Amino acid sequence: MWAVMEPLMPTVTGRSRPWTDHRLAIEGMAWKYRTGAPWRDVPERFGKWNSIYKRFNRWAGDGTWQKLLTEVQKQADAAGEIDWVVSIDSTIARVHQHGATLARDTGGCAESQESVVRAA
Repeated sequence: MWAVMEPLMPTVTGRSRPWTDHRLAIEGMAWKYRTGAPWRDVPERFGKWNSIYKRFNRWAGDGTWQKLLTEVQKQADAAGEIDWVVSIDSTIARVHQHGATLARDTGGCAESQESVVRAA
């Protein structure tokens, strides 16, 4: 897996401090999401929690995670390992008969969440 990821990882540019090992930082990120723990509880063996958090956010902002996902999907699709089946749920939840006649305070007949303004 690392052979696929390593060439896509960002490199240090300009005059900045070199990053700690990407592989170790990714392990720290995976540990955080696998356990559900807060960032501050990431074990020191992965590096400083704040550095791992900042790197995670930086990669989310600069498209690194998207680039990794796209490449992994492309390679898996070429190998025939992905089944692109999409399932769309069209479940309808009807209101109870006694709730159907209640007055609405949405400010009009259009009921989109963006148009609802509640009085404070």
